Amino acid sequence: MTPTATESLARLAYETLEPFHVLAYFNPGLGRAQEDTGLDGHAFYVGARGAPLGPCAAPVVSAAFYNFNPELIAKSWNAAIDAGLDRVHERRHAMLDDSLREILGDSADDALLDELASEYTELAAGLPLGGRPLTAAWASAPIPDTPRLRLWQATAILREWRGDNHIAALVLHGLNGFDAAVFHEAQLPDPEVKRRVMGKRVVLLTRGYSEQDWEDSVDRLVEAGLAERVDDGHRLTAQGAAVYDDIEATTDAAGESRWAGTAELLERTRPIVKAVIEAGVLPGTRRR
Repeated sequence: MTPTATESLARLAYETLEPFHVLAYFNPGLGRAQEDTGLDGHAFYVGARGAPLGPCAAPVVSAAFYNFNPELIAKSWNAAIDAGLDRVHERRHAMLDDSLREILGDSADDALLDELASEYTELAAGLPLGGRPLTAAWASAPIPDTPRLRLWQATAILREWRGDNHIAALVLHGLNGFDAAVFHEAQLPDPEVKRRVMGKRVVLLTRGYSEQDWEDSVDRLVEAGLAERVDDGHRLTAQGAAVYDDIEATTDAAGESRWAGTAELLERTRPIVKAVIEAGVLPGTRRR
């Protein structure tokens, strides 16, 4: 799909590549990878995503991840350091390599993967890294050997770059830490508008917060005039919806120039992403 003149290429890139990237967090090999490293799900996630940062202090990781409970990050990060960050990083790469080989089948070693990997790697190499710590860490990580992993890592750098830009927009609007996650999960004033959300249960489970933490966060959003309580949760006010739209537009605008001229590249990537979606391993998908 080629965007119209009014559509954002940065948004199109995010929506196109996100299913390919999140295969790292949802695939049948996760359980075995966690067993092999002796880590639980949180520690494996934190260690694998944060490994390129090196054995830094846990608050650095909390700052980079932004909306996770700092206590959860500290416990998980220290466990990952004890297991060996290089070991965790390599084990996740092996897990991804196996998953992509199985999903892509005969096309796993296709020349297209090599071409795409080279083009996304070149795109990622030109990113400005100032003020973007997690992107800078991933940009300095060793380049994998196989085309499918090189493609994944290049898209990971681009994805973390968008994430760092998004955090900057959240900071600009005064939405810190867990409040940013609860804000994003709020219902929109217009129920016809569709967007990707995780749901309260998954947010609490993955971010390491309690029901009371959630309620306290909603209270802060209500007090700030950004949300209101409704029978089945909380909903953004008109002010909150305007802030939400501005955060998303600011995030897109920060990356727009970097995605200029990539519509054809994104189109050529779609068959790879489609194969991942049709494998049925991602939340909300079924094997086809």
